[in-house]
Amino acid sequence: MLFLPHCVVYSFVTNTCVCSLLYTDMIIEKTRHILKSVTKSSYQIDKDRRKKAIIGIFGKSGEGKSSLLSAILGKKDLLPSGCFGACTAVVTQVEANIDDSNYTAEIEFISKTEWEEELSELFRDINNDSGDRNEELIKSAVEKITALYGADADQKTLEELKNDEKFAEIETFLSLHKEEYLFISNSNLSDFTSEVANYIQHSASSPGGWFWPLVKSVTIKIPDCRELLEHIVLLDLPGTGDCNKIRNDLWKSKLRECSSVWIVSAINRAITDRDPLGLLKHCIEELGPGGKCKSINFICTKTDEISPASYMRSARLSRDQIPDDKDQGKTCILHRNELAKTKVKEKFDHSEIKNILNTNNQFQVFTVSSNAFFDHNLNLESSETEIPKLQDDLKNLNKSTNRELARDYVNKAKGILSLIQSGQLDKDKKTIEMKFSIIREFEKNLKESLTALETFFDSIHNDLEQHLSEGVEESVKSCVDSTTKLIAPNKDGRGFHKILGAFCRNYGFYWLKSQNVVLDLNKTLAQHLHKHIYNDFSQTFPVDGKTGKSVQEQIDKFSIIQSDSVYTSSDIPFQHMLNYIKTEETKLKAALKRDIVDMKKDIFSSVQITIVKEMASCYQQAAAVRGTGSMKMKQDILITRVDDIKQDMFNKAKKEMLKKFTNLKLYVLNTIKTELQEVIERSQSQTSEMTRMDVSREIEELERLLEQLSD
Repeated sequence: MLFLPHCVVYSFVTNTCVCSLLYTDMIIEKTRHILKSVTKSSYQIDKDRRKKAIIGIFGKSGEGKSSLLSAILGKKDLLPSGCFGACTAVVTQVEANIDDSNYTAEIEFISKTEWEEELSELFRDINNDSGDRNEELIKSAVEKITALYGADADQKTLEELKNDEKFAEIETFLSLHKEEYLFISNSNLSDFTSEVANYIQHSASSPGGWFWPLVKSVTIKIPDCRELLEHIVLLDLPGTGDCNKIRNDLWKSKLRECSSVWIVSAINRAITDRDPLGLLKHCIEELGPGGKCKSINFICTKTDEISPASYMRSARLSRDQIPDDKDQGKTCILHRNELAKTKVKEKFDHSEIKNILNTNNQFQVFTVSSNAFFDHNLNLESSETEIPKLQDDLKNLNKSTNRELARDYVNKAKGILSLIQSGQLDKDKKTIEMKFSIIREFEKNLKESLTALETFFDSIHNDLEQHLSEGVEESVKSCVDSTTKLIAPNKDGRGFHKILGAFCRNYGFYWLKSQNVVLDLNKTLAQHLHKHIYNDFSQTFPVDGKTGKSVQEQIDKFSIIQSDSVYTSSDIPFQHMLNYIKTEETKLKAALKRDIVDMKKDIFSSVQITIVKEMASCYQQAAAVRGTGSMKMKQDILITRVDDIKQDMFNKAKKEMLKKFTNLKLYVLNTIKTELQEVIERSQSQTSEMTRMDVSREIEELERLLEQLSD
């Protein structure tokens, strides 16, 4: 048995014991010691470094995201004000720094070419005097230029700006190579926050020297929060609509990586907004069938901001319900919290999001007060702020991942020792013959099981091809009308010319945030193909749970150890060889299932990516059209292009999806065949002196460690 040392280490967040993390570390160290004592320098293994769980955080500016994250991480003003949400272009993520005690930031910039192209577009928007002026784009352009170059920079010409002294400093950042980052590290939180602020926020009252328009992404690493974030990334999803295609594509790719989503909204908006989940509906495909989102947390913030008298009137609360004036504020807060939870859950249950994400009821509503978490004079207990609940969510996810990694590590070691122990079989002719008989059966089972798995994949392929063909047929019939309806609406089209230019420059996508209107021609053109495959795709690649038809379930069933084999459970001498093979199969299946999730995202998104490629030259051509009548000319170019290439475009999209599915099939089959053939060969060739060692006691000790991890 292992025992923790007498000293107790406490979490800086909640002063709760971090024994779990220490315990798994000690188990890994103990396992490493056992393995080294047996194998000396051979068979050393590293701890699995799989991808971290990414939690995507949605929320408009001013909803309290920065305060929320600072409270969860346990230190007021930990993140710069406006870090989350102020700058719509910047993707920001927060991780644990487990290397040292400094606060660090890695800042990635767009390229020099990208900024020069964007800067030219910004000035073109500002100087556009034609009828297709887009006031929202002009406002965004002025904001970016003045943030970087200072007040009245938007009044200068592009050439004058290039001669500005600030331009040289900007050139330094843009000259970084693609793989290079600007790295900031500081042990002092206040100094760190001040340094990072220049790259992720700005002040309208003090323009100039704010570099966020050049920033592609920022990774902030926080010390002393291993218990919360060792295996987790908190990712700000700042919305789309930025006219830089590189940043837009990065935003979408990050969406597909999210295993969980937090929607942050001030509590008054959560109750009164018609669609509090509206931020999700524009990117639901990237999270669901095109991603791997398993759960949603809706977080109502600023719950302490309330006028008890006003709330009592609006909620029709009587004095009888709140007899004590001292607790009036608290009672109103808790009453509104319960009301918000009920209303948000009702809206989620009646939304299309629930069906598309198929989260198996993994939807929670939290009502939090970051201020009250730090300030106990606001009359809320710590638990009533619900910050501890969110911390527990993170801790449990982090702890579960850490335990899983430790279990994998111990299982790998057990597999190695089982392989060594199986060498005990090679002592006489009879057992050697029996061993080779079993190995021949493994080879036969591998071949038969691969054939069955290939048949399964072919069946899925045939269904996919049939439904894609139906989708192609419907898409060809409806695409011109769908395109016309999107870009040339018959109803009141006044003002539409203001966004069509940005739509074309952004390759068929634009989010008009002031009206929460999204134009996405590529998604519109892909909709019928996706609609026809959606049910089968969800069954084949479920985000969570079992469907009876999923690839993951077929992988789970796969084994070269069959129940009707020539050996039986009473063949104790052969059990170590079987344990080795089972361990290697388990390890292979886990890796394959992770790869399948990544590959299925590419399969689903391939339709829309193909459409973008086919339409790219058309978007560029339409974006270049300016002057009188430009809106009609842009519309004609787009509609004509769709009509001309519709049959070829949709057939290419179909073929690309089928090609990617076939690649998935071949990857799975070839990986299983190669890996398990090597496993069989290794189990067959255990003849060295080391493999004749008796390591049964060490195997038993590893099994006890596995039991402790399961407890």
